Amino acid sequence: MAGLRTPLCDLLRIEYPIVLAGMATGTGTQALAPTPTELVAAVSNAGGLGVMGYGFSTPQEFDEGIRKLRTLTDRPFGVDFMVPAKFADVGDKTNNEIRVDIERDYPKHVEFVRSLVEQFNLPEVEIPDEIPGESQAMIRQRVEVMLDNKVPVFACATGEPPDYIVEPAHDQGMQIIGMTGAVRHAARQMAAGSDIITAQGTEAGGHTGNITSFVLIPQIVDYVKPRPVLAAGGIGTGRHVAAAMALGAQGVWVGTAFLASEETNIEPPHQERILEGRSEQFTASKFGDGMQARSFESEVKRAWEASDLQPLTMPLQAILQEPLTVAARQIGRLDLVSNSAGQVAGMITERRPAKDILMGLVEEAEETIGQLRSNTSAAMT
Repeated sequence: MAGLRTPLCDLLRIEYPIVLAGMATGTGTQALAPTPTELVAAVSNAGGLGVMGYGFSTPQEFDEGIRKLRTLTDRPFGVDFMVPAKFADVGDKTNNEIRVDIERDYPKHVEFVRSLVEQFNLPEVEIPDEIPGESQAMIRQRVEVMLDNKVPVFACATGEPPDYIVEPAHDQGMQIIGMTGAVRHAARQMAAGSDIITAQGTEAGGHTGNITSFVLIPQIVDYVKPRPVLAAGGIGTGRHVAAAMALGAQGVWVGTAFLASEETNIEPPHQERILEGRSEQFTASKFGDGMQARSFESEVKRAWEASDLQPLTMPLQAILQEPLTVAARQIGRLDLVSNSAGQVAGMITERRPAKDILMGLVEEAEETIGQLRSNTSAAMT
């Protein structure tokens, strides 16, 4: 298996250059839940880097999640959460206080959501009143938890890591992964001090940009070298891994493929859509939380796209839609809430243990690279 080893493996102290995308997912009646510690540990224990996406209700739960993860693996791992570049200034207001502001400033949006609730015959629900997770106050609290726990790797899911993260993180020897969807993003990540750059093509699930992976990856590789690059977006087989290496990446950031794992926490109907869906059914929209994200098509997404309304800035859009999303989850209408996944879902057809998924990526990548060497050598003789 040594053929797939890259300098990134030495940097992260991992065996294979496969990184689990930090994914916060929906589960039960909750809007978001963290990546299961069992999935993160399975990837790290198999020789990759498991990354836990933030979906905790409180910083205390985040702390408990990291501590639990350490009981499941002694290998390196990472955590992932958003530091939004475009964010409405809500101060320390709670969701209910922000909702009052939305009703005052965006009455047409509020009425549209009410019309959707009526259209789908959803019940009125009581929504928890809390400080939104994307607020600056909450971000700083989770940074403190991350630093206190001396997490090996931080992945900045959106935006660039600010000084109050970068300096103390580097003092601890923490590696920082910055996400990019365009060269201009890479420039900001380098200026901010990110150590590893992820080039994520538009094919990816969740928050994503507009440039395809095949075009984006070599641009980012050339721009940020000698910094290592992780390729993301549309990677679900070993052939994709080999292609990413050919484009100059030192590793891959894989999300959707692991949503088909036995360790995932997404609801069975959502996993079934990933296993049975066609690539064209996973579409991008800004109407989920205000940032462009790719998920399985739904009547709610189509209704927003057909309206004359523009999405609100994060976190306003998600708060605006809570009467719909919370109610839909409570009565099991999961077809009306976000099912984030990338276009590579069209190639994924079975559930497998996370270890098997990772080793399948590694083995097929090595076979593909070997075949390429053989084919090119034969062609030159």
